[in-house]
Amino acid sequence: MGLWSKGKGSGTSFKNPNAIGQAIAKNLPACDVIESASVAGPGFVNIVLSKSWVAKRIQDMLVNGIKTWAPILPVKRVVLDFSSPNIAKEMHVGHLRSTIIGDTLARMFEFSNVEVLRRNHVGDWGTQFGMLIEFLFEKFPNWEELGSQAIGDLQVFYKASKQRFDEDAEFKDRAQQAVVRLQGGEEKYRAAWKKICEISRNEFDQVYKLLDVQLEEKGESFYNPYIPQVLEKLSSQGLIEESEGARVIFIQGHQIPLIVVKRDGGFNYASTDLAALWYRLNVEKAEWIIYVTDVGQQQHFDMFFKAARMAGWLPDPKEKKFPKTSHVGFGLVLGADGKRFRTRSTEVVRLGDLLDEAKSRSKSELLQRLTENGKIVDWTDEELEQTSKAVGYGAVKYADLKNNRLTNYTFSFDQMLSDKGNTAVYLQYAHARICSIIRKSNMDVEELKVSGNISLAHPDERVLGLYLIRYAEIVEEACTNLLPSVLCEYLYNLSEMFTRFYTNCQVVGSPEEPSRLLLCEATAVVMRQCFQLLGITPVYKL
Repeated sequence: MGLWSKGKGSGTSFKNPNAIGQAIAKNLPACDVIESASVAGPGFVNIVLSKSWVAKRIQDMLVNGIKTWAPILPVKRVVLDFSSPNIAKEMHVGHLRSTIIGDTLARMFEFSNVEVLRRNHVGDWGTQFGMLIEFLFEKFPNWEELGSQAIGDLQVFYKASKQRFDEDAEFKDRAQQAVVRLQGGEEKYRAAWKKICEISRNEFDQVYKLLDVQLEEKGESFYNPYIPQVLEKLSSQGLIEESEGARVIFIQGHQIPLIVVKRDGGFNYASTDLAALWYRLNVEKAEWIIYVTDVGQQQHFDMFFKAARMAGWLPDPKEKKFPKTSHVGFGLVLGADGKRFRTRSTEVVRLGDLLDEAKSRSKSELLQRLTENGKIVDWTDEELEQTSKAVGYGAVKYADLKNNRLTNYTFSFDQMLSDKGNTAVYLQYAHARICSIIRKSNMDVEELKVSGNISLAHPDERVLGLYLIRYAEIVEEACTNLLPSVLCEYLYNLSEMFTRFYTNCQVVGSPEEPSRLLLCEATAVVMRQCFQLLGITPVYKL
């Protein structure tokens, strides 16, 4: 139809769009991809993909592995800045979202053969350290001998030092002096700072271990030495100006400027972020730098990215060129009351406790079901423990990832651990059922991959086959738009299509058993790869 509007009146022999469509359909070169072509309505050219071509794509994947379905992306190296909790503070539900979303994005890029620098930009430098160090020196003059015992529970220690800081002006002065001495590199202060960071890091690592998340820490302190030279460069370009005692960059479209040096001469988030971006572009040579934080920081990132463009570090986004930066924002986690998710005592929920509860609820439901259906005797304690972990932690991750990340979502154990609807538990059951079908067949699937053939004669076989081969484009879309929810939607739809296929197409004991078993195996392989990208451990029996 587009061609018709361009060509009419130019002496063409075609009478209408339909005639052009017919000519295209007739002149398509013969190839193994196309089964048939037809023209509908005013000029829509419909192409039917060949069943044998779709079947061969699936069979090739089964023989050569799912990695052959990895998409080809336009970048080779990506920095993913995610999780990034503050030292000496608790990791809470907000960090859970950043950690889960960032990890899934990293896994999708890695699957697509992109080198991912997973960066934990922890808040390990700032005014709170003066308060903590001064409190440590005051309470435990011999803290070096006591080590970690002096601090004990870091959260309790933090609260006590904060209370002292707020109530005692003389202590506050000492704490502010301690920041200056720490930043000046005094050995005693550096040693105390390192100790506090180490205790905090060990707590974070326990959570990362539970979530099976890999991160390399490069905190704010790492970029500190680079700040003066980066600001000097920006100054020499005439971008930094004096304003009300501070040094700032004025940015078009924003009422307030981006402050890069505070009135007291100290650096802030913007100075650290500019130095980190300079380092990531010039030292780490990243083509795409992605920041995963809550949507509340959108304005900060917008201003800081614009400053980098003004400096000539980044091309105009309209040019669609690399290197580029992206802010992956996400909404709040809400409780049942519609307010920010907290415990009854209005404390922010501890991540370790949250994951433990998901596992224990998952275990009690599993035990109840296995006891009722008499299958408990077939399970070892180790299997129960590992399955409860996989199902419980997977449920928490999936409940977060399936939503469009920009929206707030309500945290509910009952919903996320339900085995009905779009939940990880439902998907784990679907995968376990496929594994059970394959086991019951008593056929050697590895042998079948080489000797058998897939046939897509039944309409539901064809629908399932067509959806399986879309896997690479789904991963590409999720990476391009930085939306893990796209992958979740695909996984859920795939399990629904498999259910329809299994309901209407007998597998075990049918004449088509070898072909249909290969379709079962292909579905299980793709589901497992989806789980892997979502950071979820698949279970093979439930």
